[in-house]
Parts: sequence; C-alpha cells; structure tokens
Amino acid sequence: MPGGTHRSTAPRGLAPDPDLWPHAPLPGHPQAQVVQALARALEREMGRQDLSLRQLGLRSGINRQVITNLLRGDSWPDVVTVSRLEDGLGVPLWPGATSRASAVAGVD
Repeated sequence: MPGGTHRSTAPRGLAPDPDLWPHAPLPGHPQAQVVQALARALEREMGRQDLSLRQLGLRSGINRQVITNLLRGDSWPDVVTVSRLEDGLGVPLWPGATSRASAVAGVD
C-alpha cells in the first residue's frame, strides 16, 4: 500500500480524542491535519450548497461511502477523489488552494 504503515491508521485514529473529529487537535501529524482541513472544507461547502451525500456523489462521480469516510476521517483520500469533489462543488477544498486542482492544471 502506498504510504506503508504511515497510512495503516485512519486520520481520526491519530487524534487523542477521535470523537472530536474534524476539530480534534492532531499534534505531530501534519498529513492528518490536511485530511482534517479537507473534511472541514467539504462539510462546510456541502452545507453552504445544501447538498446531500447522494447529490454530491452524483455531481462528482464519487461514491457516497467514500465521501462519508472522508468526512468521518476514516480514510486517506487520494488526489483523484479530492479533485473530483472540488469539480463537483466548484470550489477548492485543499488547504490554502485558491483554485480547483483541475482548473490549475488546465483540464477544465
């Protein structure tokens, strides 16, 4: 598996209190903090656009369970998932990004 044992624990499992995900402190786990920021941005944007998991799944082509796993911190999302979610929402999700990944790459 890419990432080896570093990805054997889900991001939320790295939090001292996993029940606080996606707002739990994650000291010493910068990659999990990125996943946490993605989950918060996704949750915020779904609320702003009043989208259900099903609706976002249809827009993005991403399975509802994959979206749920990202929101819950149960998985390490891949680049394709993040990019397709950004395209489905029409906004960047990656922390610090000002444009969607596919827009930056010129594949819009």
